[in-house]
Amino acid sequence: MELLGLTPELLALFVSFGFMVGVFFGFFGMGGSFLVTPALLILGYPAPVAIGSSMAFVFGTAVIATLKHHDVGEVDYKLGALMFVGIALGIEAGKMIVLFLDQLGQAELVVGIAYVLLLAAIGLIFTRNALKGNGDSDESEDAEVTTDGDDIPEIATKIKSYNIPPMVTLTDGSKASMWTISGVGGGVGVVSGFLGVGGGFIRMPAIYYLIGVSLTAAVGTSLFGALMSGAVGAFTYGLSGVIDLGVVTALLVGSALGARIGSASTAYVDEDDVTIYFGIMLLLASTAVAFGELATWLEMPILDTVSFVLLIGSSVFVTVVILYYGGVALRKRKVTPPTSTPGGDD
Repeated sequence: MELLGLTPELLALFVSFGFMVGVFFGFFGMGGSFLVTPALLILGYPAPVAIGSSMAFVFGTAVIATLKHHDVGEVDYKLGALMFVGIALGIEAGKMIVLFLDQLGQAELVVGIAYVLLLAAIGLIFTRNALKGNGDSDESEDAEVTTDGDDIPEIATKIKSYNIPPMVTLTDGSKASMWTISGVGGGVGVVSGFLGVGGGFIRMPAIYYLIGVSLTAAVGTSLFGALMSGAVGAFTYGLSGVIDLGVVTALLVGSALGARIGSASTAYVDEDDVTIYFGIMLLLASTAVAFGELATWLEMPILDTVSFVLLIGSSVFVTVVILYYGGVALRKRKVTPPTSTPGGDD
């Protein structure tokens, strides 16, 4: 018996996987959709179908997560809108490359290799920065005096010091070059169209480190960018008829809950506590995709199983970590008595 064209086992798998991806998406403003394409490739879906379905899923999940961040004013819609043209053009370019490679019969191979390299690189950066941040926190408290959640990285300050017209005033009052904004949008768009991801694991760091907005605004704006890139990608791939609506629907059912839980957790969980686990997950995901590629080259199905277990296992682990930290924070908040002033409201 099938529902949405999926067996009960696949339906349960995609709903559960969608929940985990939704948690990542809502919490980090990135870091979930890039797992969908590799998972579909490992399960044997053709590259265009895997990428097109992932893009449609990105759109649906981003809508849910963006609305949650909108509620707390963490979305810079002006910046997101300015990035839209670059994102749209980049996605179209990425899609054309994928379809061309598919005609040559090389799409799965090239996309798989690109995933291995990109996930490994981003994972190393996240893990290194997390370890470096933990080490720096013990060195000197003086360096922390001028630091708060709204500070921007030194590299962003340096980039913003070069006034290359046209300059744009963002919602927070800061200024950025339109060339920087367009470059970030176009680069993320190519990655999104080629790999079938929202591009958040590149877009959020790029918005934070290159454009120079606060981290909370970078997360919310990244989700808004994912909404736009997902919409454009789903439309362009949909015109080619390569989206599996059953897979997309099952993933969205799970992510609808996961994205809201992930977004809500940002108010309780210190991202520094989770970032290192996220970096490790990216490295494991890179290894998983590598095993999947080796399974094809060496004709060893057992490696496909290892690949899938690594991919799902790492996702489950980080989801549990986020939920655990969120639960601990909520428990502490309930135990700590409210600091109300005498004579206040009853």
